[in-house]
Order: sequence, then structure tokens, then C-alpha cells
Amino acid sequence: MSVKLTTRPVGDVTVIDAAGRITLGEGSSVFRDTIRDLAAKGEKKILLNLGEVSYIDSSGIGELVSAYTTVTNVGGVLKLLNLTKRVKDLLQITKLSTVFEMHENEAEAVASY
Repeated sequence: MSVKLTTRPVGDVTVIDAAGRITLGEGSSVFRDTIRDLAAKGEKKILLNLGEVSYIDSSGIGELVSAYTTVTNVGGVLKLLNLTKRVKDLLQITKLSTVFEMHENEAEAVASY
């Protein structure tokens, strides 16, 4: 199963709820297109909820970095929410935990913008 993304507004923050696997192929292209669309629409505060993401491969990690760059280049901020242990470990191994701001609680994450 590839990734399924749903977006919802929480105040002036756009929350993207991701479920499934962010992997090479359809999963990463859907993810990339969603981020680019939001950035093009002028969304500056994006919170990516990864609580239901079961797996991210190297292509998916590349898409996370690309999403971060895309949002930052339009003057926005991308933060991560509800990382599973597997995803959190992956970000620590790749040292991306120093790049992304990560939160466990949605209310606190929204308030941090």
C-alpha cells in the first residue's frame, strides 16, 4: 500500500495526515505533489503527521528533505508530528533529526508556529 494523504486546516496551520508507506514510486510522487501544491497555494505553516506511516525507504527520506526545501524556499516552515519509533530512529541515523522540528502532541505543534 502506498501513502494516503489527507489535508486539514487547524487554525492557520495545514496538517497533512499521512498513512501507509512513503516509498519509491507512487507513494513518493503523491507526497511530492501534495507539498508542491500547498506551497504554490501560499501555505506557509505545514505540519506533517506521520503517526500512521509504517515505513519510509531512502526515496521517501529524499522526499521528506525535498518537501522541507520546497516549503522553506517559499518562506514556510515544515514540522513533523507523531513519528513512529521506526521513523524516528531512521531520522536519527540519517542525522535528519537535527533538521526537522519534531512534536508528539498536535496542539503543542500547532502552537509552536
